[in-house]
Amino acid sequence: MLDALLRRLVRPDPEPLTESDARLALAALLVRIARSDNDYAVAEMARIDRVLATRYGLSAFEATALRARAEDLEAQAPDTVRFTRAIKETVPYDHRHSVVEAAWSVVLADGARSGEEDALMRLIASLLGVSDVDSARARQDAQKSG
Repeated sequence: MLDALLRRLVRPDPEPLTESDARLALAALLVRIARSDNDYAVAEMARIDRVLATRYGLSAFEATALRARAEDLEAQAPDTVRFTRAIKETVPYDHRHSVVEAAWSVVLADGARSGEEDALMRLIASLLGVSDVDSARARQDAQKSG
């Protein structure tokens, strides 16, 4: 299953993802963000699980299982552009704020922001078509919701 998704993501003209694959792509993006500073903290894993459970109405077990699959996908995937392209194609613009907010909540989960995380967040927001101003608002929303 992961191989099929990876093949679709790396095609020059990828087909729109199914809802299940879009969930997996978002989860993998969140994992990539958490790993970007080379410190994949337990707090970040827990935050990813919470985001997935809340966003998709999953049980704690289902969210953890989705994150585990996403960790495998993220490790095999070639680049961030394909994740964001898949998400951009499946998530309407007005809902991408919540995607960026979820990503910021993972960055902030361990209590420290690194330069690698900040750079990746700038790239992700840009690739999703979310302005710097809207990304900053999403970060503030993530900080408020803790």
